[in-house]
Amino acid sequence: MASHRDGPQARLRAMEEAAERIGTSSDEKTIWRELTGFLFRGPCDAAAVELTGGGRSGPAGRVAAAGDTAGLLDAPGGAAASAHVVPVPLAGRGEVYGQLLAARADSAFSADETATLHFAARLACAHVGHARRLAAIEKIALDLQRALVAEPGRPHPNLEVASRYLPLGSRALVGGDWFETVRLHFGRTLLVVGDVMGHGLEAAVDMNAYRHVLREVASTDLAPHRVLRQLDALSAAEDDRRPATCLIVRVDPARGTAAYASAGHLPPAVFTADGTGGLLDVPVGPPLGTGVGGYETVVLPFTADQTILLYTDGLVERRGEDIDTSLARLAALRMTAGCGVPEVVDAVCAGLDARHAEDDVAVLAARLRLRPPPEGAAG
Repeated sequence: MASHRDGPQARLRAMEEAAERIGTSSDEKTIWRELTGFLFRGPCDAAAVELTGGGRSGPAGRVAAAGDTAGLLDAPGGAAASAHVVPVPLAGRGEVYGQLLAARADSAFSADETATLHFAARLACAHVGHARRLAAIEKIALDLQRALVAEPGRPHPNLEVASRYLPLGSRALVGGDWFETVRLHFGRTLLVVGDVMGHGLEAAVDMNAYRHVLREVASTDLAPHRVLRQLDALSAAEDDRRPATCLIVRVDPARGTAAYASAGHLPPAVFTADGTGGLLDVPVGPPLGTGVGGYETVVLPFTADQTILLYTDGLVERRGEDIDTSLARLAALRMTAGCGVPEVVDAVCAGLDARHAEDDVAVLAARLRLRPPPEGAAG
């Protein structure tokens, strides 16, 4: 970087370079390292960032350094005798982060150079403030989504269910994936999986709204396609509600049937007792929130040797891959013969490497629970 003693044009070039090199990441530690690295390449022989207590990038103390910090900043008794050290406060929007220590061995910093130190520090603080606010929003959204998906309703005792929710990484913006079970009359249970389009706090809030409306509509005991019709109409009436896909299954153990209806969602899978699997052919209507409607219910047999699997697209979709290929991979999975419902969920998530998926993953599996015959019943 050109010397800042060259005047206003060189100072402007330095500021432009600072804007390019500082704040390329939303990770706080990286931002502080970019700050010290930029200054070391320019007017400083050494630079260090020292945070006060409570810094989110780690414990209080030095979190980034570049150059000869040992000789210029850490010599016994303080800075080396010939070193010129400038402390620059690190603060922004009412929050104090700590200080930047900038040092040079041969000569004092000029006025232009000192101004550049302060500009680079303010720039880094602005990026760190943004990163912290973004991290706080992501944490709120993730906590909200985890709380919501962790407490689905309880199905009837005649149905065994297992579920799994895997967010996309700790620093990723969460999506609107969710699942639900709702008890109905006459021993029936409604199984639901949905996915709100987009990511972030707004998607998590809309997911909560869809789930709440679903519970209200499901209590009226409508057929699955009519539940979707109601959800679509109510959601379309909200101008800021994001569209969502949704798959509903009404399980009727007494009749040995399952009624399916889909709003733009991927097809359910079914695995039999011998471990083989396949996809079910369910008519697909438009996503919820469009106001278009046009949903259908299809009723298929559901026997005690079958496990139904509902999921969101993060389980199967891979970047650059045709969706039919992705779905074929799911259908080709083989379970251990006679495995339980939780084991089916485990095997599916492991077989499709769900923990390294490119989006959030929600999975809900269900199987009829056979009751033992009454004592004294004929064998």
